[in-house]
Amino acid sequence: MNAKKTESARAVGEDAVDTLRHLLARKVAEVIRSDPEEAATALELGIIDRRWLDDPVNQPISPSNPTEILEHFLARSVERKPSLLSTLGLSAVQLLAGHRSHGTGEVEVVTVAFTDLEGFTSFTDTHGDSAAAALLSAHYRAAGPIVRRWRGRVVKHLGDGLLCTFPDANSGVRAALELLGTSPSPLRLRAGLHVGEAVVSQDDVVGQAVNIAARVAETAKGNQVVVTTETSRAAGAIAGVEFRHLRKRRLKGISQRVELCEAIPVPTPPPR
Repeated sequence: MNAKKTESARAVGEDAVDTLRHLLARKVAEVIRSDPEEAATALELGIIDRRWLDDPVNQPISPSNPTEILEHFLARSVERKPSLLSTLGLSAVQLLAGHRSHGTGEVEVVTVAFTDLEGFTSFTDTHGDSAAAALLSAHYRAAGPIVRRWRGRVVKHLGDGLLCTFPDANSGVRAALELLGTSPSPLRLRAGLHVGEAVVSQDDVVGQAVNIAARVAETAKGNQVVVTTETSRAAGAIAGVEFRHLRKRRLKGISQRVELCEAIPVPTPPPR
């Protein structure tokens, strides 16, 4: 009897603690959301996760480890003040980035995203190289924080585009849609995504998933995010996002036709 009472009391105590934790999590999330600038910084650095901020009771606060948070901080700082590279030294940058993979690379399931700017070649012809370089620099500064907020990595700058990887399709799709807003006028960003296995190393990502994502990006138009159906299925339901099926396409270098979807932001009903 005493054992049953003890167990019952323990259960009541655990429920009370869980209730307090949930209450505290909601209050902390409310405080963070009340300051959009601070919230953006915390998300970008990986201190908190976007899904936790939306649902602090049921989602983990952050999947990032301390090294990843430090690396995001370094990338953010260098974007704002490039002279920091000379202060830190290249070896420090390489050391921080090296935790991701060892040797020639590791096979991982990742979401690969390619972006580029529709109309960039014409802009360069009209306005010259200096104006185009300034435009790209501003675009990269705006895009970097968004990629990091969704736990992604900018692997390479490819001319007027980006090669990025994300740990899951949900984050990749959300980031790509947000990146549309970084299009420098009068250009329009377009993006293509695919999820699959790739060889991920410190400074590169290679494999069929990368090839498919690149070809998918080529099918997109300005201000459009196109993904493979594998990516839309892996992403699952996303509040405020609709996947509209497109026809299957024969993509260069891909033996089978690839089924595509367009990820479209849609208005969400206001909370009751």
